[in-house]
Amino acid sequence: MGSPPSASLRQNNLLFLLLILILFFCSIPDNTNLCSKQSSVNPSVIPYKSSSNISSLETLKLDGYFSFDNIDYAAKDFGNRYHFLPSAVLHPKSASDISNTIKHIFRMGSTSRLTVAARGHSHSVQGQAQAHQGIVINMESLRGPEMKVHTGELPYVDASGGELWINILHETLKYGLAPKSWTDYLHLTVGGTLSNAGISGQAFKHGPQINNIYQLEVVTGKGELVTCSEKQNAELFYGVLGGLGQFGIITRAKISLEPAPKMVKWIRVLYDEFSKFSKDQEYLISSENSFDYIEGLVIINRTGLLNNWRSSFNPRDPLQASKFISEGKTLYCLEIAKYFNPDESDKMNQKTERLLSELRYVPSTLFMSEVSYVEFLDRVHLSEIKLRAKGLWEIPHPWLNLLIPKNKIFEFAQEVFGNILSDNSNGPIIIYPVNKSKWNNRTSLITPEEDTFYLVAFLSSAMPTSTGRDGLLHVLAQNQRILDFCSTASLGAKQYLPHYTTQEEWQTHFGPQWEVFVRRKSAYDPMAILAPGQRIFRRKLTFT
Repeated sequence: MGSPPSASLRQNNLLFLLLILILFFCSIPDNTNLCSKQSSVNPSVIPYKSSSNISSLETLKLDGYFSFDNIDYAAKDFGNRYHFLPSAVLHPKSASDISNTIKHIFRMGSTSRLTVAARGHSHSVQGQAQAHQGIVINMESLRGPEMKVHTGELPYVDASGGELWINILHETLKYGLAPKSWTDYLHLTVGGTLSNAGISGQAFKHGPQINNIYQLEVVTGKGELVTCSEKQNAELFYGVLGGLGQFGIITRAKISLEPAPKMVKWIRVLYDEFSKFSKDQEYLISSENSFDYIEGLVIINRTGLLNNWRSSFNPRDPLQASKFISEGKTLYCLEIAKYFNPDESDKMNQKTERLLSELRYVPSTLFMSEVSYVEFLDRVHLSEIKLRAKGLWEIPHPWLNLLIPKNKIFEFAQEVFGNILSDNSNGPIIIYPVNKSKWNNRTSLITPEEDTFYLVAFLSSAMPTSTGRDGLLHVLAQNQRILDFCSTASLGAKQYLPHYTTQEEWQTHFGPQWEVFVRRKSAYDPMAILAPGQRIFRRKLTFT
């Protein structure tokens, strides 16, 4: 598959080391059971109390097994801020293991307070995959039956909900196929991203990952194992997609595929004006025969950036590029890519030249590289390896992801990039528009009302012991200033990977869809057993 990773690419600037991991990389009917206001959580592990309910789990006949000791890891995630210790961890070998466990807890009724959280590759940032004194399901243990690729007019791959997207990529490429929509970090599970949305630079063209699913197998909060699709059990199907794990645990998915390219033309250009940057992005996502991947990056107070880019990207005009000086300005990087096969190189270059000629970037800042398709899609993993080696991976990540309507994005940029974040930033700031017409409004995902909206992701890292600008408290305060501005300015923004602590906040987030969300919860998880870490619903202690 194309050329191997170059030595130069492995030396990429640390500014991009954390570039879009989502997870994108990467939720009842009665008010007495809804979440209440909570104080901030101390990062130390909160212990559990022993319960006779736990011992009853040992009586279940399973293909897999439970762990009751040495399970501290299940109280940790990528956010590294919330640490709730479960009572047990289930390592399922089949969907029946998950079904039997949840059915057992459901039948306990008022005698149990146990909740259940599905844990994929542990990339949640707000403790969403944790279950205090409950059961955490290690979804990566769920690998059977094996992944199957179906070719034909409508190709798809049938994969476990615990499978990693990187494994799906490698398997489907054996057939010359690949999923249409991705997250920017591929070491995430299928069930994890589909429970949120799965957004990346292809979303303007194909919609998020949840728009490219033919069928799901789901275990509900009653322990029922259900197959669902657009035509079969559609309410559950659309509820689970983007449903924050509130209605069921995804155990299998049939994912739409398309012919896969072998190579990628990877381009970065800079803008010194936000208006030109955003208008060009909006133009590209609305154009026919545009690029295949479109994202953007805000660069605040970063000097000498282009010199670092030379390690992995070639400037169009080296002499011109050497004369460019950022002068500490806030700059905007447009990151775009065109997919191609080796025999299509000339045609691809012509299309790329035509598209670039219509953009208004700073001419001396055009940098390009050609890499394999796998190398491009899995680019963030190389950064992960470097960060782990430096001890900079398992630190707090107080991320904030927002969806901003197009007609408010300039106002947002002026205040946030011009005032709130004018001095510095603690990590990449991703920004790019998507077309709502490509998103299915029947899913549980909540987006702004406008036809075009922007994803703005503040992917901050914080030093645990610092009290300065790189400390956790400073970043959290900065995030709150951004949220407060969105509220007071009535921007109509929505959180992606939302995190709230009160019923009122969740109701505001869902707006008119709140009643639908509550109805689905009542139908598929009436005792609020599932996904307690989202803090949307409290565990019910009686049957409804």
